[in-house]
Amino acid sequence: MIRSTLSACVLAATLLGGCAAMSSAEPPVKVTDGVLVNRAGMTLYTFDRDPVGAGKSVCNGQCATNWPPLAAPADAKASEPYSIVVRDDGTRQWAYKGKPLYLWVRDQKPGDRTGDGVNGVWRLARP
Repeated sequence: MIRSTLSACVLAATLLGGCAAMSSAEPPVKVTDGVLVNRAGMTLYTFDRDPVGAGKSVCNGQCATNWPPLAAPADAKASEPYSIVVRDDGTRQWAYKGKPLYLWVRDQKPGDRTGDGVNGVWRLARP
């Protein structure tokens, strides 16, 4: 009985450890066709006016409505080349090589890349 209880505890701890490793604290980014995308496959962008490595985004207000920041949860842990910037409103946002990452409201489905070059300052986020 003790042995089966111990085995059950070890199994539970192993499963919970695996779940923790897959937490939302990991950067929700992958590379598809040479471009960074979120877990849903939506294209990510960078903003030329964001100073590299400044630890902040200058896209706020209406800009952030059109270009939603790639949110980083409170438990997120940065690991190179990803970092986390704190926005003016106190929320956290993922950055790649010091450049904050954004989505574009006009991209409707995975693979859309309609934000590249908008106003000459929005770029596809590339590894």
